[in-house]
Amino acid sequence: MYMGSGGTGGAPGSTGPYEDPEIVKRHLVQPSEAEAGPSEESSIQGTIKGKQPEQVGGAGLNEDEFSSLRLQGGDVTRGIYKWTEQAEAKNRLHRSQSFDHSRPEPENEVEDIHAIKVPGGFRRDHLRRNVKSPPGNVSEAEHGVPSPGGAANERLFTSSFLEFLSIYGHFAGEELEEDDEALGPNEYFGDDYEDDADNEREPMEDSALLPPNKRKRRRKTRGGSGQNSPMNAALLLLKSFVGTGVLFLPRAYLSGGMLFSNLVLLGVALLSYYCFVLLVSSRLKIDGSFGDMGGILYGKWMRSVILFSIVLSQIGFVAAYIVFTSENLQAFIKAVSDCKTSISIPYLILMQMVIFLPFSLLRDIGKLGFTALIADAFILIGLGYLFYYDVLTLATDGLADIIMFNKRDWTLFIGTAIFTFEGIGLIIPIQESMKHPEKFPRVLFLVMIIITVLFTTMGAFSYAAYGSKTETVVLLNLPQDNKLVNTVQLLYSVAILLSTPLQIFPAIRIVETELFTRSGKYNPYIKWQKNVFRFFVVMLCAGIAWGGADNLDKFVALVGNFACIPLVFIYPPLLHYKAVARSRLWKYSDIVLCIFGFFAMAYTTSMTVMNWANSQPKAPGYCERRGLGVDAW
Repeated sequence: MYMGSGGTGGAPGSTGPYEDPEIVKRHLVQPSEAEAGPSEESSIQGTIKGKQPEQVGGAGLNEDEFSSLRLQGGDVTRGIYKWTEQAEAKNRLHRSQSFDHSRPEPENEVEDIHAIKVPGGFRRDHLRRNVKSPPGNVSEAEHGVPSPGGAANERLFTSSFLEFLSIYGHFAGEELEEDDEALGPNEYFGDDYEDDADNEREPMEDSALLPPNKRKRRRKTRGGSGQNSPMNAALLLLKSFVGTGVLFLPRAYLSGGMLFSNLVLLGVALLSYYCFVLLVSSRLKIDGSFGDMGGILYGKWMRSVILFSIVLSQIGFVAAYIVFTSENLQAFIKAVSDCKTSISIPYLILMQMVIFLPFSLLRDIGKLGFTALIADAFILIGLGYLFYYDVLTLATDGLADIIMFNKRDWTLFIGTAIFTFEGIGLIIPIQESMKHPEKFPRVLFLVMIIITVLFTTMGAFSYAAYGSKTETVVLLNLPQDNKLVNTVQLLYSVAILLSTPLQIFPAIRIVETELFTRSGKYNPYIKWQKNVFRFFVVMLCAGIAWGGADNLDKFVALVGNFACIPLVFIYPPLLHYKAVARSRLWKYSDIVLCIFGFFAMAYTTSMTVMNWANSQPKAPGYCERRGLGVDAW
């Protein structure tokens, strides 16, 4: 476009025509106008109404790529568009020009043949299909099939159960999954383990210039899925907290007294929530697992101490689960045989150990899905029937002989209450799994209210119904000659039996990761070393269960006092003190809470051990009260 001669816009001293590409560009169709809606497009390109984009544009061009050839008469005006582009390029610095181009939306699986037929089409199609996908769509990118809904789609409500399994693979924020332990279809064991000693020696003349790569364990990227809604996170928390502990609470109420137990349970819930929030706040400041945060802030020794406490608590939980299942199965066998047959607790523990040994060899926690799903259903059935029978007993027989405070055994209640609320190992992975982690404290607060009401109701109602006759496992207070009760006992026993492998998995993997630095995927020698170690852990849990079988209530209290108090009341304030606390008030409160936790652990643990040493013989069971002999084996 010529604007006359001698214009000021020309080059200095130039008498040629005045050329301004900016003025010309105003009269050209721009990319933003070409991408306008149908109504706007019709006003800009009034002569191409009724034509589809594929017909208008050049073949093979991406929908998001603008070209003047898409316009009607584009071949005629192509020279003007090229002139404006060249004029703009002259005014830029002579360097590599960066550009901002949004990534195209994922394609459908149906290939656009027009886009491939043009020169370079295959290459562009390959790049579009194999561009790095965002987290969560890796598998789709590898296969070239994107998810139809995209990452923005809401996660299905039922997928929270699968997420529940995956968070055990990130227990306490640790990366515990070991999928690379399983060989692929075209992979085989290697014999590189025979040359380990040679590979570690100093390189000599006979050493290979390119030595073979040692197959080390491949660490996965830490982090949760980042897609869970607050509702899904709440469901995961509920599943994490509700287990066997609620069935130990009625007996714990007998140890503490009705008034004392209600007050302490509320206090433990509030203090646990506060410590959980301290841990979450520290996690938002420091990207790492529970143990890693301790290592970053205090050194390797703190990481080792935290991991030791986690392993100790998990082993204690597994041992308590084994004893719980043994007592319930023993009562079930006595009831269905009309007190003619009984299996002693040690034999039942041994039978469970045999079941758990093959489960301990599983490397992929997802394979435990069917067991955990059945366990959740059976636990729900058992709790529902127990609550129904408690209300029925209170309505029929009235309030039993209860006390407000037990001066002798009150420390047992504290340990059992902390055991019941212990779920700190799953706090970090559930927070990581949320799309908005900053909302986690509110979700946790709501869940803590729900489970506190549940625990208080179950404990108080059962103790009020049975009083001084409350059994260690309250299911044994139900009428043993009732077939429905026997069914509930069996279902709950099977539920805990099936959830035990899920509890032992974190303990095995944490210790295994520290002991074995190499993967056993291609090395059968290392793989069987790990297998033997897993067998040892299962047998250790069975041995501890056998030692605590005679006093299950005191054993549970000991696990809560010695193993769980540090995890909840000592380590989180220590981490918060260095990572987050800046004001004196925060620092003083962290120090006070840490000191309180230490003295509470020392005092309650010592009192529990003394109570265990002076424990009374077990009360007669169902068959003994009927005066019937039992053939035990």
